[in-house]
Amino acid sequence: MRPTCVLFDLDGTLIDHFMAIYRCHVHAMRQLGLPEPTLAQVRAAVGGGLEEAIAKLAGPGNVAALRPHFLAHWQATNLDDAELLPGAREILQELRAAGVPRAVLTNKRGYAAREVCAHLGLTPLLDGIFGAEDTPWIKPHPDFTRHALTQLQVSAAGTTLVGDSPFDVATAFQSQLGFIGVTTGTHTADELKASGATVVFDHLAGVGRELGLA
Repeated sequence: MRPTCVLFDLDGTLIDHFMAIYRCHVHAMRQLGLPEPTLAQVRAAVGGGLEEAIAKLAGPGNVAALRPHFLAHWQATNLDDAELLPGAREILQELRAAGVPRAVLTNKRGYAAREVCAHLGLTPLLDGIFGAEDTPWIKPHPDFTRHALTQLQVSAAGTTLVGDSPFDVATAFQSQLGFIGVTTGTHTADELKASGATVVFDHLAGVGRELGLA
């Protein structure tokens, strides 16, 4: 049954932005003389917002010192390595053609999410882009999801969230949304299923079929 609205996580779901994220964490660590993380460590740390990722990589005591270095380098370089994941544009186009509202719900900072979506040409295909610092909340807090649904003028009933991490699974459960997982980002199918996901695909084409698209 086709949902009445679809929310998408951004990094690892619609776009691949991990090299930019990795580069900025490495740059920040260098400024403080801290050991540089590997790409695998960065991929495992992201999903819960910038501060949580820094805390996982360098310890909670280094968040305040590293954050400005990360953000400064991000502003200078973040669009260098951003790419659409296969099928991202097509699934948004198909949902738009079917008259289904669609939006991004991400723990990437809102202004950064809107910037990269504009850069990659996704903005005209979306009815909203909601990120960290747009509200006092981030995923999985239900008030963040409630804010997005209110702005979109849709209800949780009939809304499906598509995402790549346990944060997304928890977001869907806490807000009583449907959930479809993808393994194009940070977590495996087994990890997503261990978090409670029951439907997981390794590509967006499978998601499209699950949503009732052609």
